[in-house]
Amino acid sequence: MDGHHFLETAVVFLLATVIAVPLTKRFRLGAVLGFLLAGVVIGPSMLGLVADTAGVATISDFGVVLMLFVIGLELSPSRLWVMRRAVFGSGTLQVIVCALALGAVGYYLFGLTWKAAVIVGGSLALSSTAFGLQILAERKEAGTAYGRQAFAILLFQDLAAIPLIAAVPLLGGALARDAHATPDIMSVIRVVGAILGVIVGGRLVLRHVFRFVARAKSAEVSTATALLVVMGTAWLMELAGISSTLGAFLAGLLLADSEYRHELESNIEPFKGLLLGLFFISVGMSVDLALLLAQPLLVIGLVAALLAVKAVLIMPLGKLVGALTNADSVRLAAVLASGGEFAFVVLNLAQQQHIITDPQRNLMVMTISLSMALTPLLVLLAARLVHERARKPDREFDQIEADTPRVIIAGFGRMGQIVARVLRAQGIQFVALESSVEQVETSRRFGGTSLFFGDPGRPEMLRAAQADKASVFVLATDDPEANLRTARLVRRQYPHLKIVARARNRQHVFRLMDIGVDDPVRETFYSSLMMTRHVLEALDMPPEVVEARIARFRKLDEQVLRQQYLVYDDDAALIQSSKEALNDLQHLFEADAAEERERAEEK
Repeated sequence: MDGHHFLETAVVFLLATVIAVPLTKRFRLGAVLGFLLAGVVIGPSMLGLVADTAGVATISDFGVVLMLFVIGLELSPSRLWVMRRAVFGSGTLQVIVCALALGAVGYYLFGLTWKAAVIVGGSLALSSTAFGLQILAERKEAGTAYGRQAFAILLFQDLAAIPLIAAVPLLGGALARDAHATPDIMSVIRVVGAILGVIVGGRLVLRHVFRFVARAKSAEVSTATALLVVMGTAWLMELAGISSTLGAFLAGLLLADSEYRHELESNIEPFKGLLLGLFFISVGMSVDLALLLAQPLLVIGLVAALLAVKAVLIMPLGKLVGALTNADSVRLAAVLASGGEFAFVVLNLAQQQHIITDPQRNLMVMTISLSMALTPLLVLLAARLVHERARKPDREFDQIEADTPRVIIAGFGRMGQIVARVLRAQGIQFVALESSVEQVETSRRFGGTSLFFGDPGRPEMLRAAQADKASVFVLATDDPEANLRTARLVRRQYPHLKIVARARNRQHVFRLMDIGVDDPVRETFYSSLMMTRHVLEALDMPPEVVEARIARFRKLDEQVLRQQYLVYDDDAALIQSSKEALNDLQHLFEADAAEERERAEEK
């Protein structure tokens, strides 16, 4: 691709993206569908504006590599352990059951070899993480029962894609020699050895590398180091005959518990988003519309079969394993019934390894693309079926016109107002964002000049509020799920901001700590301590004893909170920890009382 053609291709890609993505997002169909449609339009099936589709696909594959790295960063071993029941329970069942059913259909009805059936069944069992999470976020349903179940299943699917991608070269290498051969045992040993080498080497080397780079205090060097780790690990895995995406995932997993995790996410995110969009465009370019026109009944039948098989299997799974209602099971099936972006990666590899043929790959890509395009419509249809009320549209967000703030306050309820009053009294500049129109109008009657109507969980509102120039971000929203979404966004896009976050309860504290928020403020903890102080004083307990008891309880409770964070998804361990904490508190109070009696006798 020479310079002239490169510029021409870049202009075509950007123009198609600028037109298609805003249109699909305007109709709440998602950005991924916009990228796919843009690829279809500029691809050889329609306008043919880009000739070098192979070169584009090679570059765009790096977007998948970066996506796997970011997924690895978000899957720290401690986080996986905490979510193990939901992820490895319902997630495992969904992938295995759907893969077996779809693989059997391919083997018995379409004459696939057993190796092709394994790969095809596994790839079609995966759903679209990008579509699913985006739809849940847009509908504000990520915190619902079915939203949490969908997230757990999608998380396991991301994990399941890794061994599936790694298995393709193993099956393909044997297939090239003999259609009925089994995988070479030496290839398996080489794969396992390479994975162990990367894990051990990464644990010993990577943290020291990032610690050395951090001393340079250069954002450019940090970004270059992050890209070097991703590309270097992917390259080493590729040399060992393993997919580069597996190497990127392992690199992210190794750094998931690192203190540099959030900085890495913020450095990688712009590259990941751009290149991942390029990947979806390249997928759209590879869609063969001539196939749809030539065999419309076959394509439509395959799309209907894929959606129906997965929906029929997922609905009872949601009721049996996730304890969902009938309505929530229907919603869960609508979100997860389509194919996913990882299937494109797996099928491309399978075609390159001659496990499936070009026509088979094209037919499945067309099927998956159409199923993904139908996902937003399926979700709307599911909402109608369960008689869901439509949300009233909000008014337009305010235009933020304020001096550069030192503090940004998200949420202007009871807690946010108190923070604002103290800051205003000291002349400290701040900007407050509140998503409730009624709350904004009420507060402005009392002189809220730095208060604006807007959603603090939206990137454009944070940019308008000049979050990049602030020092502290006060997260005072009273909706725990909105609180978590905003914290995740701020941590990723503005890692320099010190987040002071409000937490409703201990579970909310634990989830904020997962994101990397230090010492969340429990909204009722300190007021409860004050109330307890008044109760003890009303019982005629000496003030110094009351102070000692309150301090003792507060210190122990903070220690227990840190200990319970490690097991907060395990109900049995959590209950046992609470019982032990109560016993410890009783023993400590008894010891304090004995010491107080001894001091009194000495006097």
